[in-house]
Amino acid sequence: MTPVDVVVVGAGQAGLAVGYYLRRARLEFVVLDAQQSPGGAWRHGWDSLRLFSPARYSSLPGWPMPPYPGGGYPAAGHVRDYLAAYERRYELPVHRPVRVGAIRRAGDRLAVGTDTGTWSAHAVISATGTWWRPFVPTVPGGTLFTGRQLHTAGYRTADDFAGQRVVVVGGGNSGAQIAADLHTVAAVTWVTRRPPRFLPDNVDGRALFEIATRRRRTLDAGHQDTSGVAGLGDIVVVPAVRRARDAGVLRAREMFARLDHDGPVWTNGVAEPADAVIWCTGFRPALRHLASLGLRTEYGVPATDGTRAVAEPRLHLLGYGDWTGPASATLVGVGPTARSAVAEIAALPGIGARWADATAGRSPG
Repeated sequence: MTPVDVVVVGAGQAGLAVGYYLRRARLEFVVLDAQQSPGGAWRHGWDSLRLFSPARYSSLPGWPMPPYPGGGYPAAGHVRDYLAAYERRYELPVHRPVRVGAIRRAGDRLAVGTDTGTWSAHAVISATGTWWRPFVPTVPGGTLFTGRQLHTAGYRTADDFAGQRVVVVGGGNSGAQIAADLHTVAAVTWVTRRPPRFLPDNVDGRALFEIATRRRRTLDAGHQDTSGVAGLGDIVVVPAVRRARDAGVLRAREMFARLDHDGPVWTNGVAEPADAVIWCTGFRPALRHLASLGLRTEYGVPATDGTRAVAEPRLHLLGYGDWTGPASATLVGVGPTARSAVAEIAALPGIGARWADATAGRSPG
C-alpha cells in the first residue's frame, strides 16, 4: 500500500484544477486516470462540439487557454490539447491508465484500490465527472424499435446519418447542438419534454459562471433563490445553434408516448418512421468507486457541505455540477471550488502542520 497525502480520482478538467492547488500547497498527491491519454471527457465528444465561451473565458487556474486559431468558440480538440499541455506545464503526477475499483476506510486513512495496486491517503478527491454514465430513460416499446438507438456519448458526426430520418430527444444543449449538426444532412425530428428555452444570445459560459456564482452567494446569505441560470433558459446559443434556430429548423415537437418497430408514436396515434433515435438525455455522476463507503445520499447523490462529503469528511467531490460548487462542471467554474477543497484538506490532521510550514501563496508556474 503506497502512502500519499491525497489521491485524486480522474484527470479531466476538475482533476487537473485540483492538482494545480495541491501542487501549490506542496502536498504529496497522485492523480489516477482510467483514460489512455490526457483530455478527460473532451477526448470523446462529437466532431462539431464547441465550448460555450471564447478561449480567454475558458481557462483552468494558473494558465490561460491559448487563443483558438481563427477566434470564436474552441473545438474539442483545442481543449484536449490545452489539458494535455496543462498536465505537462505543472508536472502533475498523473498515473494512467489506472482503474479505481473501490475506496474504503482504513483507520485514519482511506484505501484506494486500483487495478495496479492500492494507495493510502489522508484524503481523496473524486473528480470522475459524468460522461462515463449516460442516462437513457425507459420508454414503452423501447426494445421493439428496429432502428439504431444511441446516446449523446455515442454520437460522433452527422455524416454517419446522411440521408436518414433521425429523432433527437432532449431539450438541453446537447439536443439542440446535435439537432443543429444533423439538419443539413438528415431529416431531423427534435423532441423535447417541454418547449425549448434558449438563453439570450449574449449569454455564454463566462456569463453562466457569473450567474451561478451570484446565486450561490445569495443562497449562502440566506436570501431568496434567484433561480440562477435556470431562470434564464436551458440552451446556450452557440453559432451553429443560432444559425439553425434563425433558419427555422430547430422547431421541437412534444415527447412521444412510445416507440414501435418503425419509430415514435405520439399520444394522438400519429406515428413517424425513423432510422435512428439519439437520446440527448443527460448523464449521472460516475460514483461507483464510492459505493463501499456507504455514503448517505441526498437527491440521488452523496450529501455534501461544499465539496466535502457529509458522511466522510476525508472525501471531496469536485466538478459534478452545482451541488459541488457553482458551475463546477465547467472549465472556468471549477477553479474556485478546487481551491476551497484543497484548503479544507490541508487542514486535516496529519497534513495541517506541513501546510503551515509550506511557503504560502507561491505559484508553481
